[in-house]
Amino acid sequence: MIDTNLEFTDKIGYLLFKKGIIDSEVLEKALAAKNNDKTKLKRNLAQILVQDFKFDHDSIFGEVALLYAFREVDLNVDILTPELIESIKKLATQNGDNIKSMMLQASVLPYKYDDKQKDKLLFAAIDPTDRSIAKIALGLNTKKYEVLYIKKKVYDKVVEKIFPPENEFLKMYEEIPDEIHSEQVDDKSISEDELDAEINKSALVNLIEAALVEGTRKGVSDIHFVPVSHRRTDIRFRVDGNLQTWHSQDNTSPEALIAVVKDRSRGLDRFERERAQDGFIQREIDGHIIRFRVSVLPMVGTELRNKFESIVIRILDDRKVIRDLGKLGLTGYAKESFQKSINSPQGMIILTGPTGSGKSTTLIAALYQVIDPTVNVLTVEDPVEYVIEGARQLKIGAKMNFEQAIRAILRHDPDIVLVGEMRDKETAEVAIKLANTGHLTFSTLHTNDAPSAVARLYKMGIEPFLIAYAINIIVAQRLIRKVCQSCKKPIKQLDLDLLKRLELDPEEWKNFQIYESAGCDICGNTGYKGRLAIHEALYFTKELRQIIVKSGEEVDEEKIRTQAKLDGSLNLRDSGLEKVKLGLTTFEEVIASTMED
Repeated sequence: MIDTNLEFTDKIGYLLFKKGIIDSEVLEKALAAKNNDKTKLKRNLAQILVQDFKFDHDSIFGEVALLYAFREVDLNVDILTPELIESIKKLATQNGDNIKSMMLQASVLPYKYDDKQKDKLLFAAIDPTDRSIAKIALGLNTKKYEVLYIKKKVYDKVVEKIFPPENEFLKMYEEIPDEIHSEQVDDKSISEDELDAEINKSALVNLIEAALVEGTRKGVSDIHFVPVSHRRTDIRFRVDGNLQTWHSQDNTSPEALIAVVKDRSRGLDRFERERAQDGFIQREIDGHIIRFRVSVLPMVGTELRNKFESIVIRILDDRKVIRDLGKLGLTGYAKESFQKSINSPQGMIILTGPTGSGKSTTLIAALYQVIDPTVNVLTVEDPVEYVIEGARQLKIGAKMNFEQAIRAILRHDPDIVLVGEMRDKETAEVAIKLANTGHLTFSTLHTNDAPSAVARLYKMGIEPFLIAYAINIIVAQRLIRKVCQSCKKPIKQLDLDLLKRLELDPEEWKNFQIYESAGCDICGNTGYKGRLAIHEALYFTKELRQIIVKSGEEVDEEKIRTQAKLDGSLNLRDSGLEKVKLGLTTFEEVIASTMED
């Protein structure tokens, strides 16, 4: 039974209980913990609920901030100016590392001086009730100050920008003298012993580990190791779809660098240099388990005595998995028809597009909408990139290949199936059979747009009536770069020639604020930061099914495109232009990433 005088004995507890954030049982336990707290900290109920009962920090302290009228700092991390970053850094470090450590431990930052009272310092804290804030203010010799509330998820991103975690491997690598970095080896004939000596003396292990850490922290999708000559290897990061050189390792044989990557990976043979290999690496970085998929390919070099290999490492960070369909960028007709398709009891959903267009991300987000304990969800992927909670992901290996796994799932009582890719007629036939026999089936194809996916299945040998009645929707997808929100510039005068080439009405486009990219420190002077998806949805209406069923020797793609447009579908270019209207990207990016209809 909750004490009727609770409002006067613990305002925080009373507020959270009245709002339904905590129930009476939790409240009683939390109050007991508070009364029995023997520590010197004298924690309040909110701190106990977050620390001991694992309640969401922002949900609890957002209410605390409202109760005690703490103003909230609303920072858009993506547009933090270099000036503000430098100002916060200067304030936080002006009285030494001890005060800085106290701030980071208490999750407090000196935000700025008040605009109205120039001698009053504003602190941003995830817990504005923290008693150590007074000591921090004293340590900064600040007589006047005000504590503001900042959400923990925002604070974490701000701190990561202002005080990025140190890459210890990179630091160790940079501290090694240059002559050890670049041990000279006789180029004419590199023996395994000499290779071992070069590896051991050149601290390449630190360089490889540094690349893994740096790539993960920078949101890189792939790390490339490219032999350029017999004494140089470039390490390149793919950022927002484009490759950028991160480091060039000179005066070191590529074989040595590649051997280190192989030694740090599982499933790779260091001494095999003439065939393709696949392996993986797993590391804990910043408290998260990150998996890396390693692909090795032999390549031709200008020096015949060297056996060059190219390595690409795909970073598989589960924190990037999208579970919310609303975050995929689907809008209008595409969003409506996609939701209708995945909520159907059966039928096939196909995602199409080139490698790296985000097909897997979209499929996994769609799966999370339909996964629940009442259905058996099976996936067949080679390789498995992300672990999907609630799904049984089949393990492909030497004793069960992709095709065998596809056939086996028919006997495993599935409700929903994800087929990673329809690679050939056999795979496509089984996937179509699943969709036709009462199962919801997800898969991918490599085609340029949605209508050409129909033609591709037809050419594989799938019967037109099966294509027409097994498929719910085909969605073509591309990823385009977002214009940097920090440095984007409004276009004052639209390019009429460009609009004419794109067959757009100048009068209509005058109603929208269009931006162009500029370049700043935040986006690495590229003018773009982050990516977003554009979609073309081919929803199988009655009219569309009739067109496919009546196909003769080949599918009439143009007829399908015309019908899709009548149904309300946008092609990829038009979908991209809609994002231009919203100020999310530029004309140049859409033109570069899409083809004319």
